[in-house]
Amino acid sequence: MSLTAITFFERFEADILSGKKTLTIRDDTEKDFLPGSIVQVSTYEQNRWFCVLKIESVEAILFSDLSDIHAKQENMTLSALKNVIKEIYPSISHLYVISYKLIKEKVL
Repeated sequence: MSLTAITFFERFEADILSGKKTLTIRDDTEKDFLPGSIVQVSTYEQNRWFCVLKIESVEAILFSDLSDIHAKQENMTLSALKNVIKEIYPSISHLYVISYKLIKEKVL
């Protein structure tokens, strides 16, 4: 079953809306996004909707294979990216890179 919604920590909202963050790295509970699907995006903390994304791809990756390219697409350094992932998924080595494109943002 394809997922139709995703949440992000509020601290990532500006980067997503500006196009600086174009992927997210998740565990296997969120691997079932289908490329080409449209997903509603809300904040994790308050479940506040802020945009719509189109899923471009979902690819398995090992934590040890994360690179500067992934970090750049997350709009952070590789060490910062690895630290964030360790905070969220402390004992997981198999992850999924979900690439996306912003297609609609909230109107202020």
